[in-house]
Amino acid sequence: MISKEPFAYGRSITARAVAFAIVAMLGFSAGIALSGNNSASAIVARIPLIGDGLDATPDTEAELADFWKAWNALEDKYVSTHASSTMPSARDRIFGAIQGLAASYGDPYTVFMPPTEAKIFTENISGHFAGVGMEIGIKNDLLTVIAPLKGTPAEAAGIRAGDQIVAIDSAATDDLSIDKAVSLIRGPAGSQVRLTLIREGKPLEVTVTRETIQVPKSEDSMDSENGVYKIALYEFTSDSASVFSQTLARFKASGSRRLILDLRGNPGGYLDAAVDIAGHFLPEGAKIVTEDFGGKEPNRTHTSYGYDDLPAGTKTVVLVDGGSASASEILAGALQDNNVATVIGMKTFGKGSVQTLIDLDGGALKVTVARWITPAGNWIMGNGISPDIAVPFTQADADAKKDPQMERAVRFLTTGM
Repeated sequence: MISKEPFAYGRSITARAVAFAIVAMLGFSAGIALSGNNSASAIVARIPLIGDGLDATPDTEAELADFWKAWNALEDKYVSTHASSTMPSARDRIFGAIQGLAASYGDPYTVFMPPTEAKIFTENISGHFAGVGMEIGIKNDLLTVIAPLKGTPAEAAGIRAGDQIVAIDSAATDDLSIDKAVSLIRGPAGSQVRLTLIREGKPLEVTVTRETIQVPKSEDSMDSENGVYKIALYEFTSDSASVFSQTLARFKASGSRRLILDLRGNPGGYLDAAVDIAGHFLPEGAKIVTEDFGGKEPNRTHTSYGYDDLPAGTKTVVLVDGGSASASEILAGALQDNNVATVIGMKTFGKGSVQTLIDLDGGALKVTVARWITPAGNWIMGNGISPDIAVPFTQADADAKKDPQMERAVRFLTTGM
C-alpha cells in the first residue's frame, strides 16, 4: 500500500510487489508499501532507495576473522573447473556476501538484489513492463500465487489464488527469491512462459502468453431482484479512493441499504487508499491499522478520517479469499474489528510486513522493518484475516461457474442468516 510518505513498503505503502511481486504490470503487493511519490503496492517500502546517511561504521563486536579467512582462501586457492568461466570480481563477491547475510535472517522479504535484479524491481514498481498479470509471494516456504489480476493472461489461463509455482520454464523454484521469480516470469509482450503448478495436491502445467497489463480498478452494479449493491475493488491504486467515492455515490443514489464489498483476488496496493476507503465506514479516529516496528521506533497507528457517510441502516458484507492480501487485509480487518461489516469467504493470504529499500552500489537491500496489526491486536503477517462466515470455493465450483461465496453474502444480507 502506499501512503503519502516517502517510499515505504508498508509504512504507508502497501505495495503489491514484493512481498508480493506482481508479475504483470505493477509491483504492488509483494509486500511493499509505497508512499505518495514512490508507490508500489503491497506494504513494503518506507523510504525511496536510501544509501547516503546510513551508518557504515564497522560493528566492532562482529568477529569477521573467519570471513576474511574464507575470502583469502578463495582468492589464493580457488581453481575453476570450467575452462570458459571467469573469476568473480571483488564487487560480485561482496554482493554475494550481502545476499548470504540477508538470507541468514530467514525472512523471504528481506533480500539483497544485485544491480540487474534491482533494476527489474524498480521497473516492477513503476509498472513499465509486460507480464502475465498475477501477484506472487511466499507462503509455507513455497512460491505461491496470491492472486491473478482481473482481465489478465494469468486469469484467462485459469491460474488461481493459492496455486503453488514449483517450476518456471522447467526450472525448479526451490529457494528462489520472489524477485528472481518475477524476473523469470516477466518478459516481452507476445512471448510465453510455462508454469508448473500444484493445485489441491495435483500437478498442473500452464503456458501463459505475456501481455502489457491493464487491470480494471473496480466494478459496481445493483441486483434489481434482491436490492443488493455490489462493489468489486481489484487493486488499491493512487486513485482508488476517488474511484470508490464515485461508486459509493452510485450506491447511495440506488436507494439500496445492502452492500457487498468484494475484495477477492485483490492483492493490495496503496495504504493511503485503504485508509481513505475505510473512512467511509468508520467514525473519525477509529483505528484502521497499526505498524509495529518491533521496538526499533514507536508504533504508528492509522485512524479513520471520519467520512462515515454510508446511508443509515446500511448492512455491509466484505468478501475475501486467499487472494486478498496487503491493503485488502487491512481494510477487511479494520471493518471486521470495528464491527461495521461481516466478512465472508476464505482466510486471506497473510501479507502484513513492511520493507524499506536501501541502495548499495546499484544493488538494493530490501529489509523488513515493521508488521501490520489490526485494531483488535491481531498480526496480519502469516495469519491473514479469518472470515466471520467461512465459505470455501473449490475447483468444482470454478468448473461449474458457481460462486457460493457471493450467494452466501446475498443470503446473509437478504435474510440475516
